Amino acid sequence: MAAKKGSTSTFWLVMLAIFFGNFMSILSSTTINVAFPIFLKDFHAELGEVQWMITGFLLATGVIAPVVGYFGDRWTYKRLYIFALSGFTLFSALCTLAWNIEVLVLFRILQGVFSGLIIPTTLTMVYQYIEKDRQPFAMSLWSLSSMLAPAFGPTLGGWMTEYWGWQSLFLLNVPIGVVAITVAAKCLPHQQAKPSKTFDLPGFVTVLLSSTLFILSFTEGNSWGWTSWKTIACLLVGAVTLVYFIRRELSLKEPLLNLSVFQTSRFTYSLIINCIITASLYSGTFLIPVFLQDVQHSTPLNTALVLLPGSIVMAVSSPIIGKLYPRVGPFWLIMGGIALLVLSNWELSRLNLQATHLYVSAWMTIRYVGIALSYMPVMNAGMSSIPKERSGHASAVTNWIRQATGALSIGVFSSLLATRSLTHQQELSDGSASGLLAVKEQGMTLGVQDVFLVAVIICLFAVPLTFILRDQRKKTRSLAEQTG
Repeated sequence: MAAKKGSTSTFWLVMLAIFFGNFMSILSSTTINVAFPIFLKDFHAELGEVQWMITGFLLATGVIAPVVGYFGDRWTYKRLYIFALSGFTLFSALCTLAWNIEVLVLFRILQGVFSGLIIPTTLTMVYQYIEKDRQPFAMSLWSLSSMLAPAFGPTLGGWMTEYWGWQSLFLLNVPIGVVAITVAAKCLPHQQAKPSKTFDLPGFVTVLLSSTLFILSFTEGNSWGWTSWKTIACLLVGAVTLVYFIRRELSLKEPLLNLSVFQTSRFTYSLIINCIITASLYSGTFLIPVFLQDVQHSTPLNTALVLLPGSIVMAVSSPIIGKLYPRVGPFWLIMGGIALLVLSNWELSRLNLQATHLYVSAWMTIRYVGIALSYMPVMNAGMSSIPKERSGHASAVTNWIRQATGALSIGVFSSLLATRSLTHQQELSDGSASGLLAVKEQGMTLGVQDVFLVAVIICLFAVPLTFILRDQRKKTRSLAEQTG
């Protein structure tokens, strides 16, 4: 049941319910990083153990995404959303009671499972509950909830950790979660659950296994080595199980994940562009903190402040882009966003040791405007081409593949940075012990330049795909006019 056309109050109540949950889920993944030194000290843990708080969370959110379509159809998306919010809130509270690092990591992974249900469910509800003419603006608000969290998460996390300890990072989710559950229960429309269908257990096991192996290999590939037996084994077994899963789902009448959404070419092209934007987004969020902290020796708080203007501008511009979308259409917004991404990545590929924080912040702000311009339009272009009854499966596929793209991007960029930095250091070194620190810093700076150059090339691949997307839109309009 969609919000009635013209019913402004209904629209805002639905969006309020969606906004709270999505914001809470993403906020929890952005406040943790700054508290790493505290976790190391309080639990007397190794860095590798603490890093699993992020790796495990990322892994859990990625592997659970494919089941959202099935459970959303069976339970209704409102019930699935309330279930996910409840689980996320519960394990947030349990994280504050952890007595060792192993238990904390376990609770954090389980928190990630419910987070992996929240994000695609909120995306689906935009297309389930909102009228088509309001969906672009609704998507801009959905994007806003995704952008506000990383904008303020690191600064908020650092402040809370300093004054109230690491427990406050998890305790913060409890009141937000309770409010989100209450608002969702009261404001989201009731749906009729679809007739129960058989749960595809072999499909669930194989997609869980393949997702786990792929995301794990992408995440750990740099530390294991991309040619190590562990990485290769994970990739091979993951590929075999993924092929089996795809073949099985295509042969079933009632699949766990309806892969027929890929038959809609507009959705497929949009998803590819989405992955390119995701890779570009991760390149900046990974490289700039490395450059500022490891090369220029900035503090984590200063790094967060450098990134803050861009994040705020991205968040503020999101609703404006949502209003522009019906007038301008996706093509020019996406092309404008990609142009800004190419330009900013190119300028950041010329970073040097003397680069000021103002220079970095300015180009990162332009970069974030490019992401805001392209992210919502490309997401809406793909999702709006899918019939409402299959939107849950399209959302599950989108988040599943984006999560894997994010893990792959971080793994590849970190590996490339390490390799290129070492190569440059060897070229710059004169063999003397003096100046080793300067050589290391200069080598890493040149490595950062190289990776940003790769990000430029990746972004350029989106240009021809955007033209294809425009052609697909014209064909869809023409067909609609002929049949209408």
